[in-house]
Amino acid sequence: MANDEVTGGSLKQQLAKLFEESLRITVPEELDVDPAIAPCQNPKFGDYQCNNAMGLWSKVKGKSTQFKGPQPIGQAIMKNLPASEMVDSCSIAGPGFVNVVLSRQWIAKSIQKMLVDGIETWAPKLPVKRAVVDFSSPNIAKEMHVGHLRSTIIGDTLARMLEYSNVEVLRRNHVGDWGTQFGMLIEYLFEKFPSGEVASDQAIGNLETFYKASKQRFDSDPAFKERAQRAVVSLQAGEEKYRKAWAHICEISRRGYEKVYQRLGVHLEEKGESFYNPYIPGALELLSKKGLIEESEGARVIFIEGKNIPLIVVKKDGGYNYASTDLAALWYRLNEEKAEWIIYVTDVGQREHFEMFFTAAKRAGWLPAEDNKYPKASHVGFGLVLGEDGKRFRTRSTETVKLVDLLDEAKSKCKAALIERGKAKDWTEEELEKTAEAVGYGAVKYADLKNNRTTNYTFSFDQMLNDKGNTAVYLLYAHARICSIIRKSGKDIEELKKTGTLDLVIPMNVVEEACTNLLPNVLCEYLYNLSEDFTRFYTNCQVVGSAEETSRLLLCEATAVVMRKCFHLLGITPVYKI
Repeated sequence: MANDEVTGGSLKQQLAKLFEESLRITVPEELDVDPAIAPCQNPKFGDYQCNNAMGLWSKVKGKSTQFKGPQPIGQAIMKNLPASEMVDSCSIAGPGFVNVVLSRQWIAKSIQKMLVDGIETWAPKLPVKRAVVDFSSPNIAKEMHVGHLRSTIIGDTLARMLEYSNVEVLRRNHVGDWGTQFGMLIEYLFEKFPSGEVASDQAIGNLETFYKASKQRFDSDPAFKERAQRAVVSLQAGEEKYRKAWAHICEISRRGYEKVYQRLGVHLEEKGESFYNPYIPGALELLSKKGLIEESEGARVIFIEGKNIPLIVVKKDGGYNYASTDLAALWYRLNEEKAEWIIYVTDVGQREHFEMFFTAAKRAGWLPAEDNKYPKASHVGFGLVLGEDGKRFRTRSTETVKLVDLLDEAKSKCKAALIERGKAKDWTEEELEKTAEAVGYGAVKYADLKNNRTTNYTFSFDQMLNDKGNTAVYLLYAHARICSIIRKSGKDIEELKKTGTLDLVIPMNVVEEACTNLLPNVLCEYLYNLSEDFTRFYTNCQVVGSAEETSRLLLCEATAVVMRKCFHLLGITPVYKI
């Protein structure tokens, strides 16, 4: 193992493999113990820590054992650790914590290997091969608003992190394209266009305005309401005229969403509520056979222990709802798509719905009872976007802000700032546009992702477009500065990677933690700290023209490569000059 040792997986996973060998020797009778490896809280004690001793002591005390407490177990774990070029030294702290100092020589070598072989070699290995990430999911005929922004940005980053970890990700857009609201939309469409032919999208005009007008008619005109209810029946029965009108409304909405996805660089495959509708009866039949579904006040429900209200799966009028669609979708994802991890990205307000729906799936045997086993389902909840007044983010007219307008404003503010800095003289119009897009859209994404997703955050252009502090603008400028140093050296960096040697750098280990805990802010924190560390290095150490020029240029390149991978995982386009 000493030469080209454990090369696969993240640094933490490589250390875990070493400690796994030690644990097998130390406590051969305890076969179900996994290495508990974590970064040291205080860097002066070491880089990593193995925290198994306390847990093992609670397992072995009282049995016939050679150990007299957790510290001797820690000593034995340290003594039995295989020789490895990764590890410089180990020490024991407190009740048996094994502190590990990594070899600086090994870190430098592993960075150099990454520069030659590519950063993909640092990808963590996760215990799943295929995952579904269900995110964005707007409603047909309604504008996307800032709530959808959070779901879209967080979902895309989780999908990117899983993809980097070699998981096949099915990116699902579970759009609201089915239900009773389509009766009123279709009936209103027929009223406006009696021939049934709609000349163009413009003829309908703004789809949200169209939706509101049809809702007003539905609420105020009983005859219209009755026709709308009949239209739902005709649509669900598959009558061609109604299906065609429904498809037309969906297509107009889709084109609107695409403008947002195109700006954000987000790719999704649409499988909306209508897709799962045919699977609902079969899924409910399976749950009925297991005795999970009961009659209650005219509805069909699943009672969940510890909850005051049941999960309604068939309404009093015989119609289906979110729960019935979600159960059918889960069945499909597990059995047809063979997903091992299904991740739902919605606001925290839906937490209880998901708790109840996951509990029902566990009772049915569709998911294992234990949360740490696969296949598993996870709800990724996020907080509200607030305005600077501390209230839900809206425009002055109390309407929610359109996403396209918000993104375009971020871009135009960035472009104005670049022009103010005199870049219009030096750059082509295309360079100005592309940089304004990268920085503007990147700033909006990063301002969201750097917060723990479960909290509310305040949307402020002034803060997110600031070039100082923990912002995308600062990070993108830091990356551009590194690229500028490398350019000024006049050296062929690809050649240096093969021939030069590197003294030290920064391991990238956070993707596994961010993925496992579904927390993109962990990655943002790492990226910001890396930029801060590089700024200190650059301020104190001359690069070009110094005696250590080759090593320091490689350090610049390694930092830039890692930053670019972080940007990619966060869905941010890097800039190379500023």
